[in-house]
Amino acid sequence: MRRPLGALVCLGTLAALSAPVAANAAASPSACDVYADRPLVTATGKIHASATRLGCRDTALVRIQIKRAVAGADPVVKSGAYKGRNGRALMTLRCAPGVYYTVIRDSRGHTATSRAARLSCDLSSTPTATPSPTGTAAPTASPTATASPTATAKPTTPPTPLPTLTPTATAKPTATATAKPTPTSTAKPSPTSTAGTVGTADENEVLRLVNVERAKGGCQPLKHDPQLRAAAYGHSADMAAEGYFSHTSQDGRSFMDRIRAAGFTGGTGWAENIAMGQPTPAAVVTSWMNSSGHRANIMNCKYTLIGVGAAKNSKGQIYWTQDFAAR
Repeated sequence: MRRPLGALVCLGTLAALSAPVAANAAASPSACDVYADRPLVTATGKIHASATRLGCRDTALVRIQIKRAVAGADPVVKSGAYKGRNGRALMTLRCAPGVYYTVIRDSRGHTATSRAARLSCDLSSTPTATPSPTGTAAPTASPTATASPTATAKPTTPPTPLPTLTPTATAKPTATATAKPTPTSTAKPSPTSTAGTVGTADENEVLRLVNVERAKGGCQPLKHDPQLRAAAYGHSADMAAEGYFSHTSQDGRSFMDRIRAAGFTGGTGWAENIAMGQPTPAAVVTSWMNSSGHRANIMNCKYTLIGVGAAKNSKGQIYWTQDFAAR
């Protein structure tokens, strides 16, 4: 069974993650298909819509649209496309009250339409996002990617990991320049770490295995940063508790928002990998290394710091997150 993976490299308006999806679902489906998530309003007042292609071995042109429900033919208010195998695509646009839904279709004939969402643009009543389809666990990477991690405006980066791709959109993507304050989520207790170290034994074993791989490519070892680890663990714990798999938190925060909220300052590049369902550090690192987008994040020699977070859900499945930074 393939576990979902996700890769992100710092997010544009439209980003695709290739995977075994960017750590997106419980167990990935074995057959090739596409899934559309219901639109929601983020904490920054933008409409956010995502769609996923999973379980596919062929490359296809994938088109994502945000439509508005009106009397008569429903207009497309934003669309974009990317070429790749598996991945998650993200689109955002300025919020205007109305009823919206997401449509995804690929050149192989697969299509899906999300449930409609009535959006008021009132942040106090922002609906929560619908979790991605349940399948095998998949890791995510930073925002934009081609079978590689997704990324946000700043440079950075399910079990087959999904990396983000930079798709071609009909509307120019707007990158988030400055992270806006987002609602404070309930803090989840972090597992106890050994005195004098950052992270748990499993998290540090992931770091050790990652550094073994980096050494093969001539890269310097990554150091476990306590603030990046806090961001990574917090995201894994939130996904495990809330039952979703995405680089975007259900309150609309991006991986960069989480990294900054953890107190990490400075830096010249960031990325994120996520995965779900792999039972051991060796299994999750193998999944990431077998995905081009996730591997690219791990083997990027410019990154010097990492945070690894692992958290279990009520069924004992592990959600894994890696946050990378260059500083």
